[in-house]
Amino acid sequence: MLNELKNEWKNAIESELRSYLGVDDIIPLTIGVPPKSDMGDAAFPMFPYAKAAGKAPAIIAKDIMATLSEKPHPEGEMLVAGPYLNIRFDIPSLADAILSEAEEKDQEYGHVTDLAGKRVMVEFSCPNTNKPLHLGHMRNDSLGQSVSELLKAAGAEVMKVNLINNRGVHICKSMLAYKLFGNGETPESTGEKGDHFVGRYYVRFADWEKEVEKRKEADPSIVSDPSFVDPDEKAQEMLRAWESGDPETRALWEKMNRWTLEGLEESYRNMGISFDRLYYESETYKLGRSEVMKGLDMGVFRKEEDGSVQVDLSPIGLDKKVLLRRDGTTLYMTQDIGTAVKRHEDWPFDSLIYVVASEQNYHFKVLFYVLSLLGYTWAEELHHLSYGMVNLPEGKMKSREGTVVDADDLLEELTALAASEIEAKGREEAVGSVSETARKIALGALNYYLLQVQPQHDMVFDPKKSISFNGNTGPYLQYTCARISSILRKSDEGAMGKGDGSLLVIDDEKALLKAIESFPETVRKAALSYDPSIIASFLYECAKTFSHYYHDNQVLKAETKELSEARIRLVRALRTVMRNGFALIGVPYLESM
Repeated sequence: MLNELKNEWKNAIESELRSYLGVDDIIPLTIGVPPKSDMGDAAFPMFPYAKAAGKAPAIIAKDIMATLSEKPHPEGEMLVAGPYLNIRFDIPSLADAILSEAEEKDQEYGHVTDLAGKRVMVEFSCPNTNKPLHLGHMRNDSLGQSVSELLKAAGAEVMKVNLINNRGVHICKSMLAYKLFGNGETPESTGEKGDHFVGRYYVRFADWEKEVEKRKEADPSIVSDPSFVDPDEKAQEMLRAWESGDPETRALWEKMNRWTLEGLEESYRNMGISFDRLYYESETYKLGRSEVMKGLDMGVFRKEEDGSVQVDLSPIGLDKKVLLRRDGTTLYMTQDIGTAVKRHEDWPFDSLIYVVASEQNYHFKVLFYVLSLLGYTWAEELHHLSYGMVNLPEGKMKSREGTVVDADDLLEELTALAASEIEAKGREEAVGSVSETARKIALGALNYYLLQVQPQHDMVFDPKKSISFNGNTGPYLQYTCARISSILRKSDEGAMGKGDGSLLVIDDEKALLKAIESFPETVRKAALSYDPSIIASFLYECAKTFSHYYHDNQVLKAETKELSEARIRLVRALRTVMRNGFALIGVPYLESM
């Protein structure tokens, strides 16, 4: 179909360029898309060959077209558009083949085989057990889940993993605050979700720190008072007690971890996030310590005068990095070393993708280098999917100050906004209860808004904009697809596969056919670049084109029965693309709303 024809033209033009330039090796020709449909369906730029030819790109384009016109060439019409040699295809003549492939593959349509036989592990979420999930986690979760689905669609065997950060001084801070100020209350006694309950004590520790700092500023001598307690020192003391296996500390840790994990599990379930395996930092940090000690014996790490173990990072343009503190306690880096080793032992992967915010770029550069120093050849296949920060219109969020947007609260707010939209606009034939439909709209709004921005870019999340039924939003796409499904429900089911694609001759029909045909290539591009925004942008363009098409043209009551059947077939193929695309970015497909 179109891709095959484009590649045939690419080969034909490259062959002609070799003769034109008098060389055997040329810069590979790229295939672009003209900015306007009347300029053709494929664009081949001549810029790269201007220097070798000693001619302007526009002249090269005209010369190549002239010589190719005199020879047998692939199907299509050539035209020159400035420095481009463009090709226009007879799209209606290809329509039956395009539609048939979408019909035959149905739910598998869009799947490709580029990663067939590859085992890819994707780590995402990685919450701390001292607070609930917030908006930043939601971007991470949306990205991790979507990238995993994209990799599966590209043929990979995927293992989704979550590292639960359930130990360390930050965990001890919420534990210490609870021990000092909790008075025996529990999530059950207060009616709070477990992760929210524990998170409140993490904020309480930060408040306690501020209180102590104010006292020190007012009277610096209090630090010499035997009764003075330094919050950070007490937290470090609790960490040492935990690592030594102190029964009382461990019991408190297990209880508070259980509260948090129960709350997190509920949040994941509500957000449609799932994992194939959970790892716990408490189970891997010792392996990390042993790996560091092994590196010390190998001579790739060094013990410093203060007793800490460090690695020299000058070969990668950095300074030194502590891998074990002088008191022998571990750091994030230590446990990440152990976790990576354990994962490869458990499930030998071909590659491992860490979905972690750009704030940790340094961390992963060091981690991958350290693992290579330890002799793990698979370290070359570790990748950091670095994504930008997500903020609110009013600014940055801060967990310790309790100014984050809680994930549970945000989902509830979006659900309430969606329910108001449904009731205000009197949306037709909502499936199930308004609350059920509203929750699906909220989830679609959330995931689409978080994924429409390229991962590496920072973004601002605006809840009200995300839930709008107009513009570049999830609800707009869902409503468009509900309209598509409504058309198909009212159509003659028996006639769906009988439409003659050659009757689809207007511009919007040709645009939709090209979009349907390009869906597998779009999936390939998104999967190989770990970028769900490519799918989001593609789906939005499809929805806009369909809305324009539906506004100007009758589908069920077209001029002839034959044309109506062809249009029904086109709309059904578009539904397949939209439904399958939605599944890749976590947007629930609603048959009606």
